[in-house]
Amino acid sequence: MKSFASKPWILPQPVLIIGTYDKNGKPNAMNAAWGGQWDMHEIIISLASHATTDNLKDNDDFTVSFATVDSLVAADYVGIVSGRNTPDKIERTGWEVEKAPHVNAPLFKNLPMTLECRVKQKIDESETGYYLVAEIVNIVCQEQYLASDGNPDVEKMGIITYDPVHHTYIELGKTVGKAFSDGKKLK
Repeated sequence: MKSFASKPWILPQPVLIIGTYDKNGKPNAMNAAWGGQWDMHEIIISLASHATTDNLKDNDDFTVSFATVDSLVAADYVGIVSGRNTPDKIERTGWEVEKAPHVNAPLFKNLPMTLECRVKQKIDESETGYYLVAEIVNIVCQEQYLASDGNPDVEKMGIITYDPVHHTYIELGKTVGKAFSDGKKLK
């Protein structure tokens, strides 16, 4: 077995698109990979200093969407270009934007599923960033991405994950088992 030094290699890593409004109501988006579920109704995201963190000083509301194969180029773009320096950043993505229904933040209609969030806590806040803990206020999903049971269908969405080892994106695949059930075979 080969040994490696400590690296940020938790797999898979979501490709999260964080949507905020600036103080003038202009939408911004950034790509964040270091985030996940914090509690039943909360998420945590590690954020360096960005236009997004500037925006969150004035407004505690934001959205979190999941990047897909179809949105890969634009999703990568919002991760490599700063809203501080590129005023037409969202226009260049081609994304359609509307206000989220339950929070004061942009919803990107080109992304299949969005968490509407509100800041609960900023941990270890400094000029270089912080850990953002947020309440999930609501979740919206485009209807074409719903399964027959009315819930979101992850397979239909074409969600991508970030591979931090090779700096690539990988599409999530098909369902291979049933959680909280398949393991019962070993009882």
